[in-house]
Formats: sequence, structure tokens, C-alpha cells
Amino acid sequence: MPKRTMLVSQGTCCKAAGAEQVYTALQKEAARWGLEGEFEIKQPGCHGFSQIDPAVIIEPDGILFAGVKEENAPEIIQSFLPGGSPPVHLFYTDPHSRKTIPYKDEIPFFNRQQRFILHNCGTVDPGSIEDYVKAGGYQALYKAVHEMTPLEVIAEIEDSGLRGLGGGGFSTGNKWKLCCQSLGDQKYLVCNADEGDPGSFQDRSLLEGDPHAVLEGMLIAGYAVGATKGYIYVRAEYPLAIKRLQVALEQAREQGLSGKNILGSDFSFEMEIFQGAGAFVCGEETALLQSLGGKRGMPYPRPPYPVVSGLHGQPTLINNVKTLAGIRWIINRGAGWFAALGTEKSKGTAVFSLSGKVVNCGLVEVPMGISLREIIFGIGGGIPGGKAFKAVQTGGPSGGCLPADLLDTGVDFDTLRDAGSIMGSGGMVVMDEDTCMVDTARYFLDFSLKELCGQCVTCRLGTRQMLEILNRIAGGKGRRSDLDLLLQLGEMVARGSLCGLGRTVPNPVLTTLRYFRDEYEAHIYEKRCPAGVCRELIAYRIDPQKCKACSLCLKACPTGAIRGGKKQAYLIEQDRCVRCGTCLDVCAGRFGAIECI
Repeated sequence: MPKRTMLVSQGTCCKAAGAEQVYTALQKEAARWGLEGEFEIKQPGCHGFSQIDPAVIIEPDGILFAGVKEENAPEIIQSFLPGGSPPVHLFYTDPHSRKTIPYKDEIPFFNRQQRFILHNCGTVDPGSIEDYVKAGGYQALYKAVHEMTPLEVIAEIEDSGLRGLGGGGFSTGNKWKLCCQSLGDQKYLVCNADEGDPGSFQDRSLLEGDPHAVLEGMLIAGYAVGATKGYIYVRAEYPLAIKRLQVALEQAREQGLSGKNILGSDFSFEMEIFQGAGAFVCGEETALLQSLGGKRGMPYPRPPYPVVSGLHGQPTLINNVKTLAGIRWIINRGAGWFAALGTEKSKGTAVFSLSGKVVNCGLVEVPMGISLREIIFGIGGGIPGGKAFKAVQTGGPSGGCLPADLLDTGVDFDTLRDAGSIMGSGGMVVMDEDTCMVDTARYFLDFSLKELCGQCVTCRLGTRQMLEILNRIAGGKGRRSDLDLLLQLGEMVARGSLCGLGRTVPNPVLTTLRYFRDEYEAHIYEKRCPAGVCRELIAYRIDPQKCKACSLCLKACPTGAIRGGKKQAYLIEQDRCVRCGTCLDVCAGRFGAIECI
């Protein structure tokens, strides 16, 4: 029987849940029983299922222990002793069926995915180039530089149908071809790792869990287009990703995989890390280049496109982390294999950060064309607490909010665009019945307004005007003309903005108006928030039939708005109530006497 491996994932989310302490405890316990030689304890990147962290996976058995704590280390280690048995209480429990599932591959979150880009995340030690090579790493690079010409590499990528996974969805092969054909004294390659969307964490997880896959993709791309210098533009808020990238770069240099005459060929390519200051707009490629060149990160007009004139005026290829991490699969398995995945116009797989009001939050990789329903209810496990699904936003703050009757919509570049949303960088935020769509549109628009560069008048002023209108509607002062004005402003901003960020900023507003217009009308005409979220449009009352005069709400109220005495139903003085909802929260688990009206 092959030697067992114990995997204790160490991504940012895993560490926040206590995975480091679990790893240390397992090591100490193994040493105490003299079992160090019986198995290897590894620290790979995040496995993606954030909901169950810290997790311990035993391979090749495939056994998964969920929600492990330091004190569980003895029972896990002792299960390897003769006659020992695994701690059943640590097996994953399905939240719906309450069925205990001991094996990772039997858990719906994992077995309904197709993981290629994320293949090594959760299994390969990101700090070991040997581990990456053992898993097939750098074979694609060797094949490219020794068995293929640059034009053959480009043709393979073009024939695969790969489209950029950073949001734009432009043909990767075509982009490479244009850069290859461009003339310049030097060519650059930039890995865009400036991930700034709220609710998006797939680039971070890839850099933390499989940095060598990204480097291998950069090397292959650099060879194909004739670049000699590569930059990884990563935001400084990702310290663990930067640390692991630095280790991977040092290892690559030591092994002759970065620098002069890579793998004994004529190909030379240097890579380094550039830490961005965290400006959301720098995710747009021309703003990124400005920042990389030492200027303020602001988009500039195109053409010329970066592949013709980019960094320092030289041809520059810019690809996203996920795009580069998947290149090795196409080179190793061929364009035909990749093109068979996905849809006619959107090939391969897509990676999403699934978050919000969903049972199973985490990082998922699925074939293009899969339905929103399969992701949210099949992989994500549906909505917690018996609540009803209301909407899902795809593509980050500039994405659209899609309703329940579009759950069977296929997830790909063109279908989502037709529905009013975008693929974006891969964020997917699920909302339940308690979500106010006016407030949701206001939240995302507020985020975008704070992150815009401000150089386009239509974008700068139009977005601010839209936010002022949304604030007015949420505050109970909406006007009958506001809905038409919002539509006009949204269309103006979309048409008049210079960059892709500005052109998609109105999406949350336009899609919520399109699919949830009744909520806007309730706010304006009835002065009511159906979801009970907008403070100025709600009030709380105590049902005298249910009130037990327990005084919990009285003690919890921060403004003294509740009045009553012993054996007497309490009342809320509306003029003193600040609508904080504290009384509702403390009563909900006991008697449910307080309701939102």
C-alpha cells in the first residue's frame, strides 16, 4: 500500500480558521507515537471549500475530516495505530440530508466540479518545486521550448478557443498573435493579479496554492510572443500570496527556469513581482500599465492596444492569473481536448468565488455553460435557513443581479452579457429573500464610485448622481421620475466611459431595475422596503398576544424606546426608535413577538 499523505491546507482562509495550529498539533502527536515514517504531513494551498476549514484530507484513502481543531489531533493520529479507527464525528455532514460522508470525492461540493486550473490547489505544496514537478509541473514548458516553435504554441492556444478569464473574454490566442507580430526593442509580459472585487478570491488562492502553475504559464506565454521580461502585478494586501510567489521565483531561478537559456534552450526570460497599492481601477489593463510604469493608475484611450504599445511604449502582453494557470493543460493535452469542454463560444472551465447566502461557500471550477442553478444549488447546497433564493450577482461590483427565473441560465461570456451581467473576474454573490435589491444596487454603486479614477465626466458625475438617487429612494424620499432618470443616467455612463470598468458600473442598477422594478416602486410609491432593510422605511412593533414581558428587548434597546411593566405587554415608542433591529434579534429566538412592518 502506498505511503499515506496527510493534507492540511494552508491558504489565507484556512490559516484564519486555525489550520496552522492543527498542522503543528498533528506533527507533535505523530512524533509522540513514533509515526513520522508512516505518513507525510503536507501543507498545500486551499482546497476551496472554505465552509469546512480547517480540513484534514488523508490520501490515497480520500478520507476528509472537517472543522478540525487542535484537540482533535490525538484521535486522528491514533487512528493510524493498529486497530485504530477514524474519528467519525469529524466526517463531513451534509446540511440537508444530515448524512455523514467520509470521503472527499463523495461530497457534492467537490464531485460536481471539473478542476483543471485548481487541480493542484489543496494537493501540492506551494513551497516545493519538487512537489510541483512530481505532479507534472513544467512538462508543458519543456514541450513548448524543445518541441514547438513560438508560432505553433500560439496556434495551439488559438485553436483551443481559450478566452481571457480576467473579465473581458478576449481570445487569448489572438492576443498572443498580435503581440508576437508587434515590433519593439523589447517585449513585456504582465500577469494581472490585481484582484479587488468584493467577494472574489480565486486569484489569491491560486497564487497561494499553485504559484508555479502561474509562472509556467508566464514562461510559455513569454516564449510564444518573444517577451524577455515578465511582471506579476499583485496587490500588497495579499501578503501570503506574495510570500509564496517569492519562494517560487527563487526556486525557478535556482533550477534554471527563469533567466538565461531556460531548460538549455535559446529562450531567456526574467520575472519579478510588482506590488500594487490596491486601487480597484488598476485591474483595468491600461491603468495597471500606468501604475507599473510609476504613474497614477488611470486608464488611457485605446488604440494603440498594449500588445502594440504598452509598458514603456513597448509591446506588452497582459493575461490574468487564471488564464496563465491553465495554459499548461492546453500544451500538454492539446487544443482539441480543451475545445471539447464548455460551449461553442466559451471553451474550457471557469473559476468562481461562491459566497453570500449559500450553504457551501468557497472556490469552484466548472465547465463553461453550466447553469446558475447547478452551481448555487448543486455545488453550493442552496440557501441556508430554509430561505428562498432571490438573486445572484456575477462578475463583481460591476456585474448584474439575476433573479430566480434566470437560474437555468448558462454561465458563459455571451449568455451572461445578454442577461445584463458579466463573467467579470469570477465573483458570484448569492442573495436570499431578506435582501433589498435597492440597497444592494446602492452598495455596489457606492463601492465603484469610491474606486473610479474620476477622469471621465460622464462616469464621475453620472455615477454620483445615480448614487444620490438611490440614497433618496432608500431614504423614503424617492420621486416618480427617479426610475426613468436612473435608466437614462445608467445608459449615459455605460456609453460615455473610457474604460471597461466605467462602462459596466451601472450594471447593478440597470439589472435590478430590469428584474426587480417592483421593489423600487414599493420604495417610491408605498414608502415601504419589502425586505425590511432600509431603515427609514421600516418600523418595529410588539405583538401584545405574543409578548411575555420578559424585558429582554427593554434591556437591549440602546435608545430606551421600549416601554412596559411586569405582566404587561411592551410597546415601542416610534419617535425614539432608531430602527437598529436589536429588539427583533433578541426576541426572535425566544417568543418572536417583535415584527418588522
